[in-house]
Amino acid sequence: MTDQSLIILGASGDLTARLLLPGLGALLAAGHVPGLQLIGAATEDWDDARWQTRVSESFGFPYEKTRYLRADVTHTDDLRAVLAAADGPPAIFFALPPAVTARACEALLDADLPDGTRLVLEKPFGVSSETAAQLNNLLTRLVPEDRIHRVDHFLGKSTVLNILGLRFANRIFEPLLNSTHVASVDIVFDEDLALENRAGYYDRAGALADMIQSHLLQILGLLAMEPPTSLDAGELRDRLADVLRATHIWEDNPAAFSRRARYTAGSLRSRHLPGYAEEPGVDPSRNTETLAEVVLAVDTWRWAGVPFRLRSGKAIGDSRKEAVVTFRCPPRVPDGLTGHDQPDRLRIGFGPDKLALDFNINGPDDPFELDQVTLEAGFGPGDLPPYGEVLRGVFDNDPTLSIRADVAEQCWRIVEPVTAAWAAGKVPLLEYPAGSPGITDSLLTP
Repeated sequence: MTDQSLIILGASGDLTARLLLPGLGALLAAGHVPGLQLIGAATEDWDDARWQTRVSESFGFPYEKTRYLRADVTHTDDLRAVLAAADGPPAIFFALPPAVTARACEALLDADLPDGTRLVLEKPFGVSSETAAQLNNLLTRLVPEDRIHRVDHFLGKSTVLNILGLRFANRIFEPLLNSTHVASVDIVFDEDLALENRAGYYDRAGALADMIQSHLLQILGLLAMEPPTSLDAGELRDRLADVLRATHIWEDNPAAFSRRARYTAGSLRSRHLPGYAEEPGVDPSRNTETLAEVVLAVDTWRWAGVPFRLRSGKAIGDSRKEAVVTFRCPPRVPDGLTGHDQPDRLRIGFGPDKLALDFNINGPDDPFELDQVTLEAGFGPGDLPPYGEVLRGVFDNDPTLSIRADVAEQCWRIVEPVTAAWAAGKVPLLEYPAGSPGITDSLLTP
């Protein structure tokens, strides 16, 4: 692979330090993208030495082929100076809030991008279906669609990618994944992290946009899609788009089938947390939710009538990150067998990365008393962390782990009835103590 350049706009931010640079470091350590030139750009008054320290600490090894440029990424002249520092056509990573990303793209219109430039955008992509469509139109004025990477690091998680192998390389599972056998599907990403000094971004996004619209809908797509003929990017993305076009809020009733809440003061991992509304940088009048839950319908032949519950919460005491397929109970169990109260479940864990199957067998004592047992298998961490995987796709010009333009718009279309119902006050903002399980009663019982 020839030498390449990566420009990070928003290089001083949390996303860059926490996820992007460690993923890039792992990619370089594995021998990919040799000779990469790394350029960081942001408004902070840093020098090359401070930037190199941040890069080397994140990588875990010294890296000198990098420099930092102070720049207002919404000003064309500043962006021209950043582009001029790159060796050849760069990949430009927008590690910025959605509104700033849009302004930076507008500024790039007059910046004379070199042929071969790639644009890499972190989700959320826009703030609505309308703004996503506007941004899509703007991006294609800058570069062709095949050089636009709307990355979702969840698609780089080894466990998420293993959904494809689990479904389509095992005959024992795929024939059962349909409305005849499945009662419900839950996709949950409850974190024991709180706001963690991210108010500048999170208070304008909230759990619905930050997690459900951005990430969990992609997992739904992989779980519900029809079998692709290959893992070619075009084929895989077509099947994902098919599913999301068929997805909408359950009974088209967001007031009944969505929920929002935010954490109050409490204890989490032996530390006291203030309530979300008292966190530094938070505007309580925004009523930003830290927990969101929706029930969705996937109106395809395979999944009609099966509720998909998507939920994500912050400051949850018992972190839970998994997709759970709950199977229907047998139509009849022979008289004389007892203890079959729990349904069979297929559980795909996203942290730790594992597969578990819960099912009923005859107990060790009374042979007529059934007990639920669990078979487990670890998926393994994969060769690269999630950001390393998505960046490898960028440098290889492989869009498989990137979101296509129409899919980005569909994700907003799915959640917009929910945001409208919340804005109209049709869904109350509930509360839960930090460190608690959050809101625990179910929105829908199958």
